[in-house]
Amino acid sequence: MVFTLDYKSRLPIYEQLYKSIRRMAAVGAVDQREPLPSVRALAQELGVNPNTVQKAYRMLEHDGIICSVPGKGSFLSEDLSAISQQREIALEKLDDAIRSAADLGITKNQIIVRVESLVSGRGE
Repeated sequence: MVFTLDYKSRLPIYEQLYKSIRRMAAVGAVDQREPLPSVRALAQELGVNPNTVQKAYRMLEHDGIICSVPGKGSFLSEDLSAISQQREIALEKLDDAIRSAADLGITKNQIIVRVESLVSGRGE
């Protein structure tokens, strides 16, 4: 599992980790049968405090993306409806942002250019 973190980002590491795992779950890059790295192992691998990883895992569990099995570790939730739900929320936010931009006079072409720039910046 490869986690992408930007240590110079203003976004807290736990939030970057949360988003990274959520993104991997959404695109099917994580095998549901394989446990996620333990908090301690991942913290050591990333060079961060275990509390940082624990916070990200807690947020993922709260959102229904992962589940913890005592003595076995943390796994992706078998019910990925939480991911679907988050996609719907993200699309609603995107709709709102586009409507707001249009209300402020930003043209369709400017919106498309911005979206394409963001998407290509993510390597997609």
